[in-house]
Amino acid sequence: MTKTLLVYLHGFRSSPRSSKAVITGEGIKTISTPENFFEWYCPQLLASPRESMAIVEDRIHQSDSDQIVVVGSSLGGFYANYLAEKYSCKAVVLNPAVRAARELAPHVGMMTAYDSDEPFDFRPEYIDELKTLQVEKISNPSRYFLIAAKGDELLDWREMVDFYPGANHLVLEGSDHGISEYANFLPQVLKFVSP
Repeated sequence: MTKTLLVYLHGFRSSPRSSKAVITGEGIKTISTPENFFEWYCPQLLASPRESMAIVEDRIHQSDSDQIVVVGSSLGGFYANYLAEKYSCKAVVLNPAVRAARELAPHVGMMTAYDSDEPFDFRPEYIDELKTLQVEKISNPSRYFLIAAKGDELLDWREMVDFYPGANHLVLEGSDHGISEYANFLPQVLKFVSP
């Protein structure tokens, strides 16, 4: 029997209720068997990158799983890079913010969550925390599966492709930052994360 802890990390201002998180969670249930069991973990991340990673790493350390797999969208993809390098695990990155400190610097201040309008303060020190989590270069491309949309209105797909040389790439013509047709690509994600 193999037990896998699958960690899903949502994007900036998002939540575990995001459509990609829900679709992935439902997909994981369909491939989890007693022989290849998947433990689903999709936490609400905090405004502080350092605190967010502390929560996730605490969960990783408590797990009795044989292996970890990380799936991350946008800012969650940035975090997935950090975790995949630290724990030498597989990562699926969905339109990842490969330079999150640069991307989020203009957003310092009061923000609201997408699906709840709940306000939160995105502080200047959080940009410094992102800088400390920055991966400059991935060490093992075969551990990564990138899905990048050319139609991403927030991030540059070419930068994503350049950041993961030699990795598994699925570059979408068109689409958008949220990868609205993500369900179509779920079989490829599930195949990649399977033992």
